[in-house]
Amino acid sequence: MNFDPYDHLLQDDPYPVYRRLRRESPLHHNTEHDFWVLTRHADVSAALRADRAYSNTMGVSMDKSAWSPHAHVVMSFLAMDPPEQSRLRKLVSRGFTPRRVAEMEPRIQRITDHYLDRLLTGAGPGATASFDWIGDLAGKVPMDVISEMLGVPEPDRVEVRRLADLLVQREDGLRDVPSAGLDAGLRLMEYYRNHVAERHRRPTDDLTSALLAADGEGTDGGADGGERMTDDEVVAFLFLMVVAGNETTTKLLGNAIYQLTAHPEQRDLVFGDPTLIPAWVEETLRFDTSTQLLARHLVEDVTLHDVTAPAGAQVLLALGSAGRDDAVFSAPDTFDVTRSKDELARILSFGGGRHYCLGASLARLEANIVLREVVRRFRTVEVDHERCLRFYSANVRGYAYLPVTAEVR
Repeated sequence: MNFDPYDHLLQDDPYPVYRRLRRESPLHHNTEHDFWVLTRHADVSAALRADRAYSNTMGVSMDKSAWSPHAHVVMSFLAMDPPEQSRLRKLVSRGFTPRRVAEMEPRIQRITDHYLDRLLTGAGPGATASFDWIGDLAGKVPMDVISEMLGVPEPDRVEVRRLADLLVQREDGLRDVPSAGLDAGLRLMEYYRNHVAERHRRPTDDLTSALLAADGEGTDGGADGGERMTDDEVVAFLFLMVVAGNETTTKLLGNAIYQLTAHPEQRDLVFGDPTLIPAWVEETLRFDTSTQLLARHLVEDVTLHDVTAPAGAQVLLALGSAGRDDAVFSAPDTFDVTRSKDELARILSFGGGRHYCLGASLARLEANIVLREVVRRFRTVEVDHERCLRFYSANVRGYAYLPVTAEVR
């Protein structure tokens, strides 16, 4: 079996390979490139919570230039283990609060309305609207939401998103960040350093200012009281937000509309009953999650299924495979928006344990608002699946172009 996440042919449809790996080689070693991959739900779930064996200190990307003990410089606490991870995540949580996320709802609605209103200018009931789902909507809303949270000025947002795209996109046959991506990363870091310096001079009510002001003082008056994030730590978190928070939500929205229209009977159910929209989001996260793989560094030998991966190895946790595991999900290769809540509660798309995605609630909120507004405004939606262009990345799965035709209500 050839499991190579950099292979564009595999990225076109990895699920048959995942299925074979789960059955025949659940702890699989790619001997050519010397990495391991876990594909069964139970093993991935356990690894996400097994901090002692599966370390984050080398980062979560298998790219050679990103796999480094210095990965935290751009990945923040996602590339740390306790106690450093616990300290920094606690500080970030002081600013990135559930209340701040909830307060974003009217702004997300306003941003969504802005782009849909622009698409539907002059289009009355019964008219047909044609547009690129990614370029005209799904790629714009998440960046604007993150930018508003961070305080990024509107004129800068197109360039920030372009740089973020370059960071995660991979050329066929290239097993690392391309030179354009490396340059984009440096430019983003410099941009956020300047942004943080500006917030020191002129604080506002945005998340950047909240992070600079956040301290470790908790209700228990712990010993870390009064500690603050350094500027470098704030910059690393902003970098993580714009890459992870923006790209994965854009791809989630693209995968949601692609999969729903690829299953017309499911599309008709959702457009006939908008209460199914949250289940549509969750089923997309299970069936075709935007984050397919997370890397871990083994700090001790791990033996599973009579196979041992040695300490020092790079292990990929296949979140995309876990969502298709028939040991957990009934008819796992069927896209079903009526799937039971008990099954959907077991998805691993946002990770698990102490590294569970801090932005999960924001991503879900964005997806539900955008898709709810689409169902409210359109009678139905069609996608020209033959003309879709995939966005190729070693660990992020989604589309760069999705031509949509929609009938206005």
